[in-house]
Amino acid sequence: MPYTADSDISSFRMVSSQSTMNTAVPFTSKLCVGDNNVNSDAITLTQGSYAGLFDIYDKKILYGKNIHQQLNPASLTKIMTAIVALKNGSTDMILTATTNVNLKETDAQKMDLKPGDTMTLNQALNILLLYSANDVAVLIAEGIAGSEDAFVDMMNKEAISIGATNTHFTNCHGLTADDHYTTVYDMYLIMNDAMQFELFNEIIHTPEYSTVYHDSAGMDKEISIKSTNQYITGNREMPAGITVVGGKTGTTSAAGHCLVLLSRDTRSNPFISIVMKSDNREDLYDNMSSLLGFIGN
Repeated sequence: MPYTADSDISSFRMVSSQSTMNTAVPFTSKLCVGDNNVNSDAITLTQGSYAGLFDIYDKKILYGKNIHQQLNPASLTKIMTAIVALKNGSTDMILTATTNVNLKETDAQKMDLKPGDTMTLNQALNILLLYSANDVAVLIAEGIAGSEDAFVDMMNKEAISIGATNTHFTNCHGLTADDHYTTVYDMYLIMNDAMQFELFNEIIHTPEYSTVYHDSAGMDKEISIKSTNQYITGNREMPAGITVVGGKTGTTSAAGHCLVLLSRDTRSNPFISIVMKSDNREDLYDNMSSLLGFIGN
């Protein structure tokens, strides 16, 4: 059932209303559950930002600011792209680029794939999550499902299966489109699902990646990329006592600057933190550091 923050019968509220031994264990028993705003006065974020801090071990929302508001996710979309690919493909499968990788958006992040270029799914996932290449998202989608439309259907079904019912995708990369949205809370659910994959965690923790793929004639093509996550590259200092495992950035004019992180405290307890719709990158990381600094309070 689609959840609503104010509904008494939402399945996301059942976890707080169990009163008898005969009550079925709700879907949310292993998830953080909370209202639209949680401790929202405890941290001051820049104007217009939306954010959430989720304690995975204790299953608590430590902080939330408008976490059920539908927003444009930008390249945070690619976390779901990775999930669907990992669940439905093998990392050594060979993907071949079609003419559909020639995206027309002038400001879209791309690695300039050419029709006929080939690489493994493992290579593609590294480039997707670290460099946020939109043409690689199309390569993955078509390689897994045969078409981007079919792959997006799989993304939406996966979102529903994990409870992200305030999310809808219309593409596999996150470039601005009508009817393409998520929420801070749903991004927590999506990131929580992605964390179950060892390769995903390995990739998002990688500061740099180099590989060789092939063109249509089988000739080698080299690429070297760096993570877009400034905590991982060392361009932004992690708050004291916090280790950032990794995450995913996303930026468009419609979505603003967005970031999802998996972090651990000094006891190795995991936390998911999310900031969306910050006005600029500096504000984004200032907001995220404020969230991470709230861990343990």
